[in-house]
Amino acid sequence: MDEYLNRIYYSNTVEEYLIAFGIIMVGSLLITIFRKSVLNQIRLWTESTTTKFDNFIVGSFARFGIPVLHFIVIYIGLNYLTFSLRGERILLIATTVAITIMVIRFITNSLILLVRSYFRRKYPDKSHVNEVGAISLVINMVIWFIGLGFLFDNMGYDLTAIIAGLGIGGIAVALAAQNILGDLFNYFVIFLDKPFEVGDSIAVGDKTGTIEKIGVKTTRLKSLTGEQLIIANSDLTGSRIHNFKRMQRRRVEFTLGVAYETDYKQLEAIPTLIKEIIEAQQPVEFERVHFATFGASTLDYVIVYHVLTSDFKKHMDIKHTINMNIFKEFQQREIDIAYPTQRLYVVNDQPTEEEQATIDR
Repeated sequence: MDEYLNRIYYSNTVEEYLIAFGIIMVGSLLITIFRKSVLNQIRLWTESTTTKFDNFIVGSFARFGIPVLHFIVIYIGLNYLTFSLRGERILLIATTVAITIMVIRFITNSLILLVRSYFRRKYPDKSHVNEVGAISLVINMVIWFIGLGFLFDNMGYDLTAIIAGLGIGGIAVALAAQNILGDLFNYFVIFLDKPFEVGDSIAVGDKTGTIEKIGVKTTRLKSLTGEQLIIANSDLTGSRIHNFKRMQRRRVEFTLGVAYETDYKQLEAIPTLIKEIIEAQQPVEFERVHFATFGASTLDYVIVYHVLTSDFKKHMDIKHTINMNIFKEFQQREIDIAYPTQRLYVVNDQPTEEEQATIDR
């Protein structure tokens, strides 16, 4: 038995291989017991607390921390064996890379979960998929950059030279893809400034539609005529945008002309009549009605009121009802709504019979 255990294979005895295997098995068993007993008890305790932060930490540790512990146990077990210098270097690099990746994923996952929890708590009635996606992208870029920097530094590479090389390469990439990077930058501008959100009805130039999706490069709108409009984010941030969803009220101003033949008492009664018709609708705020001008063929009244809603359909329904009631009341009171007219006066130049008889004399 001793002879078999003392046999050497690749610079290590069978006994040393068995010890290394035993270290890995015992360590993995202890980690499994810890995960199923202690970690489960901690998870149950965190679920009973009011804060969600501890839940995220425990969940992330169970997802990424446990594999890291397994890698550490495997490294300790293999490190018991004797390897060549190259073998030890490969083992160290493999373990370092695996642990670094797991730690990076653990940190990014925890931070992203915290961001999602923050948005759910602050805006429980809204979906912030785009905002969380943008922040997650930034978190991943920053944490991975820092983590890989530490990894290369620990592996003995000159981090300053690598960053300088990346800087030169980054300039070349930026020049080649400046439009894409500009749209990406404007995506974060839209996210931070929030000129509009998904579901908002906006007008950009002569285009009007409802926001369907805010992407990294483009924003998609559903137009009033049914087709999808795809607009680059840089075009949106450089344009004047009318956001109709955030409109709290809609101002209505129009001119109503009546005929010059209208009686004075009827003219005097028109402002009160129109005010009563407008105030009968809800939700509407009456502002003013005035006999404003003597037009070319009409006596013009200027009417102004506000519809207290952002719903365009309801605004048009109220406007329709007011206009119909005005027309009905004017018709009942025999007030003529004027339209452009011209009068032609004909002068008869022929003399009458008496004038002709006088001329004949």
